[in-house]
Amino acid sequence: MDSEHWDEMYRGRDQVFSGSPNPVLATEAADLPPGQALDVGCGEGADAIWLARRGWRVTAVDISRVALERAAAAGADVADRVAWTHGDLVATPPPAAAFDLVSVPYFPLPRQPDHAALHALLDAVAPGGTLIVVSHDLADLPARHGNGVDFRDYYQPDDIAGILDDAWTVLINQRRPREAPAPAGTHHTHDTVLRAQRTV
Repeated sequence: MDSEHWDEMYRGRDQVFSGSPNPVLATEAADLPPGQALDVGCGEGADAIWLARRGWRVTAVDISRVALERAAAAGADVADRVAWTHGDLVATPPPAAAFDLVSVPYFPLPRQPDHAALHALLDAVAPGGTLIVVSHDLADLPARHGNGVDFRDYYQPDDIAGILDDAWTVLINQRRPREAPAPAGTHHTHDTVLRAQRTV
């Protein structure tokens, strides 16, 4: 699933996502004081725009230039608060301890034996900062995607919770019903959610 794959997906539809922020993010970040946020796999930008309108300064990263162009157009009113950034966070880690919030919504982060890319994302959270990870519950998904992707090859929130060390406090690690209707043609009735705070 490289940049060409994602660009083609976005080009194939005028709008892929609803344009509304992820309900889990809206719930879990509502009580956080604005600071610096990293939106991982920002897509068409709804989460980053929501955060920016609430006073956050957001680095919104995606591998698809097409998605970023749409996001920038949708978020013209917060252009001074969002840095729309083309990049692959699996290959190029974000800066360490730079973000008060790292949001990872439905991002396909491949498992690695040394967890290098995952540790880089975790390291991006500043002391006192928050990590929010959301994924589709694997029980709702087929073993393999139509293109042969095995969803078990990617980190799930519970996997990440098990990797966190004593520098972290896990606040939420649960399966919950989706707050928004599932996309047409899918059966995503539940999400798995991790919210953790870096203490040191």
